[in-house]
Amino acid sequence: MQNNLTSARLQAAYILACRAELMALKPGNVHVFADGHGMVIEDFIASADASAAAIAALNLSVGERIFNAVEATQNAVGINTNLGIILLCAPLIHAALCCDAGKTFQQNLNDTLSQLTVKDAQLTAQAILLANPAGLGAASKYDVHAPLNVSLFVMMQVAQHKDRIAWQYANNFSDIFEFGLPLYEKALDRWRDFSNKGQNQAWATTMVYLGFLARQCDTHVIRKHGEALATSVMNEARELEAGFWAGDNPKLMQKPLLAWDASLKTRNINPGTSADLTVACLLAAFLA
Repeated sequence: MQNNLTSARLQAAYILACRAELMALKPGNVHVFADGHGMVIEDFIASADASAAAIAALNLSVGERIFNAVEATQNAVGINTNLGIILLCAPLIHAALCCDAGKTFQQNLNDTLSQLTVKDAQLTAQAILLANPAGLGAASKYDVHAPLNVSLFVMMQVAQHKDRIAWQYANNFSDIFEFGLPLYEKALDRWRDFSNKGQNQAWATTMVYLGFLARQCDTHVIRKHGEALATSVMNEARELEAGFWAGDNPKLMQKPLLAWDASLKTRNINPGTSADLTVACLLAAFLA
C-alpha cells in the first residue's frame, strides 16, 4: 500500500462514505427515503461536511481527530449525528495517512491501534461527553465521566463486550475487513448489470447494513431497549436479508424495507451501530 493519500483525498473519501450511506435505504435509520428520530438528512450531510477537515487533517493523533471532528459537528448542527462514525473512521484515516508501504491496510491499522495513548483516551472521553449519545450511562471501569489513565486501546478493550464500535478497536476492525467488505463486494457483483453505478452502490450498501443487523444484535438498540428487543430486531433483519438474496430485482424489496423502516421508527428503534459500521465499511472500501 503506497502512502499517496493526501488530507484532501481523505476528506473526500470520508464525505463520500457518509453520503453514500445516506443514499441507501436503511430501515430504522435516517436516509434519503425518510428522516426519523427527530433528525433530518440535512443534519447528517452538514455533519459530514463539517467534520471532514478535522478528522483528516495532517499531523494529528487519533484522539485529536476524534475530538476535533466531534467539536466541529457540534458547532455545525448541535446534536449527535456521527459520534460512532467518527470513532470508527478516525483510526482508518490515521492508518491511511501513516501507513507503511510494505504492509496491508489492516496491518497498518493494527499498528495505529497498538500505538494509541492515554491522551487519545482522554480526548475521546471528552468527545463522547460533548456528543452526549443516547443511552451512554455509566461504566464500572474506565468511565468517560472519570479521569482516565489507560490508553484508548485498553479503554475500548474493556468496553468491547457492550459496544460493537469498541469491539472493532479490540479486534482490528475484523467486522469491517472480514465481514462487511466481502459482503459489499458480493452485493456489488450481484447487481452489477442490473442498474447504474449509483443505484448498485446504494443497494449494496443496504445489504451491508442488513448484514450487520442480521449478524449480531445492534449494541445501540441494546443500550436503549434491552437485549430481548435487539434480538427481535436482528431476527426481523434476517428475514428481510433472506428475501433480498432470493430475488433478482433489489427494487422489489423497497416496499417491505420502507414498511419495516416505518415500524422501527414508530417503536423508536434506531439501529445506529449497524449504520456506523456501514459507513466505516464504505470508507475502508474507498480507501482500499
